[in-house]
Amino acid sequence: MSGSVKVTQKQKLQLHQQLEEKQHFESSYYLSTRSSVSKQAFSTHKTSSHRLKASVKTEKRQEVVKLSPLPKRAKRTYLAMDKDKEVIGYVIPVFRANHDVVRSLMEAQEEDVTEEGINYVAMRNLFVREAREALDVKVEKKTRTKHVRESAERLEFDRTMEEWSEFRKKMHPDRLTHPPEFIVKPRGQTVWEGKTVRLHCTVAGWPKPRIAWYKNNVLIDAKAHPEKYTAESTYNMHSLEIKNCDFLDTAQYYVSALNVKGEASSAATVVVKNGFCPEHGVTFKTSIIDKFEVAFGREGETLSLGCTVIIYPTVKKYQPDVVWYRNSVPLKPSKWVHTHWSGERATLTLTHLNKEDEGMYTLRVNTKSGFDTYSAYVFVRDTDVEVEGVPVAPLDVCCHDANKDYVVVTWKQPAVEGSSPILGYYIDRCEVGTHHWAQCNDAPVKYARFPVTGLVEGRSYVFRVRAFNKAGVGRPSRISDPVVAMDPSDRARLRAGPLAPWTGVIKFTEEETTVGVIPGEPTDVVVTEATKSYVVLAWKPPEQRGHEGVMYYIEKCIQGTDTWQRVNTGIPVKSPRFAIFDLAEGKSYNFRVRCCNSAGVGEASVPTGEIVVSDKLDLPSAPCNPVVIRNTDTSVVVTWGASKDVKHLVGYYIESSMVGTDVWTPCNNKPVKQTRFVCHGFTTGSNYVFRVKAVNAAGYSQSSSNSDAVVVQAAISVPARPTNVTLLEAVRDYMVLGWTAPTNNGGADIRGYFVDYRTVKGNVYGKWHEMNQKALTTTSFKAENLKENIFYQFQVRAMNMAGVSKPSLPSAGLECKEWTFTIPGPPVGLHVLEVRDTSVVVLWEPPVFDGRSPVNGYYLDIKEASAGEKGWKAVHEKTNKGKYMKVTGLTAGTSYVFRVRAQNLVGVGKPSAELGPILAQTRPGTKEIFVDVDDNGVISMIFECSEIKEGSHFVWSKNYQELTDTSRLTIVTEGGISRAIFNSLSLEDLGTFSCMVTNTDGISSSYTLTEEALLRLLDLSHEHKFPVIPFKNEMAMELLEKGRVRFWAQMEKFTSSCQVEYVFNDVIIEQGKKYTMKFDKSTGLIELFMDSLELTDEGTFTFNLVDGKAKGTTSLVLIGDEFRELQRKSEFERAEWVRKQGPHFVEYLGFTVTPECNVLLKCKIGNIKPETEIIWSKDCIEIAEEDEDAEKIEKKDSELTFNIGKISKQDAGIYEVFLRDERGKDKSAFNLTEAGYQAVMNELFRVIASSSSDVQIMSTENGIILYSNVTYYDENLRVGWLHKDAKIAASERVKSGVTGEQLWLKINEPTEKDKGKYTMDIFDGKDGVKRVLDLTGKAWEEAFEEFQRLKAAAIAERNRARVVGGLPDVVAIQEGKSLNLTGNVWGEPTPEVSWVKNDKELVSDNHYTLKFEHGKFASITIAAVTTADSGKYALIVKNKYGKEAGEFTVSVYNPDEESKEEKKD
Repeated sequence: MSGSVKVTQKQKLQLHQQLEEKQHFESSYYLSTRSSVSKQAFSTHKTSSHRLKASVKTEKRQEVVKLSPLPKRAKRTYLAMDKDKEVIGYVIPVFRANHDVVRSLMEAQEEDVTEEGINYVAMRNLFVREAREALDVKVEKKTRTKHVRESAERLEFDRTMEEWSEFRKKMHPDRLTHPPEFIVKPRGQTVWEGKTVRLHCTVAGWPKPRIAWYKNNVLIDAKAHPEKYTAESTYNMHSLEIKNCDFLDTAQYYVSALNVKGEASSAATVVVKNGFCPEHGVTFKTSIIDKFEVAFGREGETLSLGCTVIIYPTVKKYQPDVVWYRNSVPLKPSKWVHTHWSGERATLTLTHLNKEDEGMYTLRVNTKSGFDTYSAYVFVRDTDVEVEGVPVAPLDVCCHDANKDYVVVTWKQPAVEGSSPILGYYIDRCEVGTHHWAQCNDAPVKYARFPVTGLVEGRSYVFRVRAFNKAGVGRPSRISDPVVAMDPSDRARLRAGPLAPWTGVIKFTEEETTVGVIPGEPTDVVVTEATKSYVVLAWKPPEQRGHEGVMYYIEKCIQGTDTWQRVNTGIPVKSPRFAIFDLAEGKSYNFRVRCCNSAGVGEASVPTGEIVVSDKLDLPSAPCNPVVIRNTDTSVVVTWGASKDVKHLVGYYIESSMVGTDVWTPCNNKPVKQTRFVCHGFTTGSNYVFRVKAVNAAGYSQSSSNSDAVVVQAAISVPARPTNVTLLEAVRDYMVLGWTAPTNNGGADIRGYFVDYRTVKGNVYGKWHEMNQKALTTTSFKAENLKENIFYQFQVRAMNMAGVSKPSLPSAGLECKEWTFTIPGPPVGLHVLEVRDTSVVVLWEPPVFDGRSPVNGYYLDIKEASAGEKGWKAVHEKTNKGKYMKVTGLTAGTSYVFRVRAQNLVGVGKPSAELGPILAQTRPGTKEIFVDVDDNGVISMIFECSEIKEGSHFVWSKNYQELTDTSRLTIVTEGGISRAIFNSLSLEDLGTFSCMVTNTDGISSSYTLTEEALLRLLDLSHEHKFPVIPFKNEMAMELLEKGRVRFWAQMEKFTSSCQVEYVFNDVIIEQGKKYTMKFDKSTGLIELFMDSLELTDEGTFTFNLVDGKAKGTTSLVLIGDEFRELQRKSEFERAEWVRKQGPHFVEYLGFTVTPECNVLLKCKIGNIKPETEIIWSKDCIEIAEEDEDAEKIEKKDSELTFNIGKISKQDAGIYEVFLRDERGKDKSAFNLTEAGYQAVMNELFRVIASSSSDVQIMSTENGIILYSNVTYYDENLRVGWLHKDAKIAASERVKSGVTGEQLWLKINEPTEKDKGKYTMDIFDGKDGVKRVLDLTGKAWEEAFEEFQRLKAAAIAERNRARVVGGLPDVVAIQEGKSLNLTGNVWGEPTPEVSWVKNDKELVSDNHYTLKFEHGKFASITIAAVTTADSGKYALIVKNKYGKEAGEFTVSVYNPDEESKEEKKD
């Protein structure tokens, strides 16, 4: 092949491998205290590993290989994918570069490269240089020999290249470098306050990692705080020293290691304790008491759970860690959950319960020595619905698969669908921060899962769900947790916490721009959900999409067509999820997705394939065969077979129904996934059946078949351990032991006991050995074949049908040594019955060892459980001969302890083992024995127990000794009722009868039959054997209209078969003309009617009754005067009936006195016609219309009145009224004379007396007046006054009388003797009306003081100075004449006199002469008067009681002047 140049295929591949070898570096900068590294950006250059090859010929016909140019492609995606190609987040792109760029990068970072080692750099540069030289292609002519030689060289070269490739791989930076790794992690430490602690760690990594220390996520700057911290790094070993630790140094410390390959962190806790740790070396024991029981709540209520926690020993300031769990998930405090720890009691409060709160609640108490837990279930019932029949609220509303504008809401169906099946659900949404709820779906959805679209990116939403059936829409569920509409990768980045606290590292890169790149097609388009209502599509974003975000268009195509329709024609969706609605059910569709951005719409994805619109999720199958197992008195365990081939099971609901009813009640309101559930809240002794149904998102399954009926009773378990193993008697080679039966027999009778023993020598204990192979039936045992003077310990185990209990606590070491006591031993077998709030019955057995003489009595002691040994007190003073005693007077809710001591002739023995504590409290539902007498007269005692269990039976006792003799009593028991029937009740049966129910918690009662009760029961039995029909009303008689006679009686208790026999004088009478009989069996009313009574009807009337074996008789005797009086009344009634056929008087003429004291004669008339004549007359003289008295007559409706007015003697007489027409006549008269007149006056006096007012007081100048006002006063009215209940005699000083309508009593010049009670007695025709006034105290003082004031005023008025006469009003006198006037003056004492003129006092002189003579006459003389003397004059008199002025006017005239004026006129 001359002149040809050929590059072999192998050489080409080697060149391509050398050219396209890629190296990846990650650039970063570190924030350090020394310096900062500047940011540096590098472009990434890519080469393709699949370039196209082309052959090019040169001028010399030489072929060379030419590689095609690199195509422009979109940048690679940086979405992080998991194994299932699901987007889980973003990753940070790394730098990519060729060898030239690597060399430039390494030279630019010379300072950092130095640490990598000279050998590594030299080798790397060598590889880069060789790679560049290999790029040059040499073209030359070759001979065959040379070609063969080159082939040999080429083989050698291949080996060299392989070796070189292996070595380069080892020396490649991506092979040598690796992220940090902790070889030795720092360990947490606990130190005392003031000490120094050092944290160590060893870190490997290349390049060498940088180390940073943090305290509670805060960077520790050791150089800034050298007095507190010292950080050291020696090779790969690092340490942090914390000096002088205090309590604030208690924290979580992190160490972070970082290099270009990544980062790693580790944490250690440092706890600094304050001084001495009191709990150091202490082993704590935890006990949880006062535990919360299974609780039941209702939606909306508040429920509290609590337990008392006892930590032993008690260490000051030490507190355990108390944690609450629900269904094994720790609870965190929230607005729905509140926890509290008081130091002794742990409390959990659930506010506003919802069905989501239902579950198993656990209290866990953690101490340094371990932990203790307690759990109980909490059931939450639905609250009452507002509309009958609507479904209750769904529960557990959750949000899934949230995207930018899309979220899937799921929920769980409720246990109760309402009166009809649930037809669907409505989903509501509310934006966080608002209170507006918007409905997401127009039509209800059947599935418990719904995709909500149309959300706004970046906003938070909450959701709720409502169920819907034929009755309406139910209440909404509890709202979901808030969810943010955002990209899942953003959410993952926000939620993902860093491996270590913020280190100050920023990773960055630069990529070439991809603006204008149309996104590629989405991949993996699948249908994630398909129902009748909607189809949900999901896909993966395209790898080719650029930096800007992409959105999506969804297209659909009906199968069989080629037409694609865009679903979201408006706005493209942002999330890679979309729900398509409004599809035709049963049709097949294809779906595909297109991406779009600002550059355009990309290619469509691969279609999903044929998708049929139908439900993909089937309803679960019915669970299998529920089996019910007894658990407690109020709960059962239900197990069932799981539903087969069920998908996405949510859980199971269990329902119960009482046998005989068709009402099913849910046992759980929150579905459970396990196939076993404990159902609580049932009635003890009731019969129930159960069924189970499964539920998934598609809905409910069919209910399982009903379980077998089960009676709710406690399951049988092994009994509790016996207690109080004591020594009752000891002899040389045997000992008698006693013990107390277990407090809980496990639900079955104790069948026996087993006794174990072991020897004790000092502190060395032997092995336990059985003493009896056969179970003991008593609580005592004679342990034989023992060795004298050896100490033994004993323990006892109880046995029932379920097994053997745990052994009792070992007894104290007991020495086998003969007793020499003379007093009796302790009584044994103490137990109680009939525990009530205030009483209890204590029973015991006699001691095994009686002492030197037999036991002759017992003493019962009692004390409160909380009291010490000094609290013991005797219940009774005298010895009790019996072996039981009823203790009364207890305090309800208080616990008591009892013991018994035996007595013989020598003395009182040791007390028995203590019994208790016994709580004085009546069990809920406790019933007492009651005595019943049936219809046959059989007397029996009945006791009912609602808590009867399998294997329980009733034990009847008399005087607390079990009855074995059936000659006196017959016991019949049916279910939970036992009846003790007396065969022949007599005095032999007197005593206390009691009944106890075995295999229960001491349910018992007693009844004491006394002699009085016995006689009462015998009488009642006789009444039941020979019953008498009881009468509600015995036979009675009444007169009816027309004079008819009615005999009647009414029975109280009877049957429809009751028969009546009517008898008169021992002769049966029948229905006929004379007798009419009626018997109303609905009311028991028996009636006999007779039209009239004749002389032959005198005798005895009888009703004989027969009702089965019961009989009854009632009679009425009518003879003698009683019969004649009845006959007269009958005839009168008949005559009255005849009279009332015409005009008649309904009420005959009578009288009344009005409040105004007018006398009216009145009557009522009936059956009146217009033509009926009404005539009034007085003393047989008709009152004509023109008579004066005719004006007093008035007719109003059916009432006639004659108004006499104020009555007097002249009005006396006989008044008559006549009624008359063609139908008949009637007359009524009233005799207003003598007795009639007096009766009217008495009524008048009564009205006057009733109108009198209370006695009033009035003071005058002469004394005190007591008075009372009346409406009218008649001179015949008798009024009397009493003082201190004694009649007052008339005198000058004390007088009584009447003025108008005022009745008064005048007391002149009253004194202290006049004080006291005054009574005015007004005659009212009978006893009189009394008005009383107590004239004492303040009333007397005020009246007497007013009297004295008025008296003094009167005296002053009488003795006051005054002018009594003599002075004219006007005096006219001629000028020049003298005027003389004299005035008469009165006053005591004699008054002072003065004269004034025009208000100016005059003085006696030559012109005025003033005189006052004899103290009575005052005169004034004016000599030769002139006109100046004209004016107003006054005589003024004055003394100590007052003064007065007598005024007059003086007019002086001149005759000459007057005549002149007249002439002028």
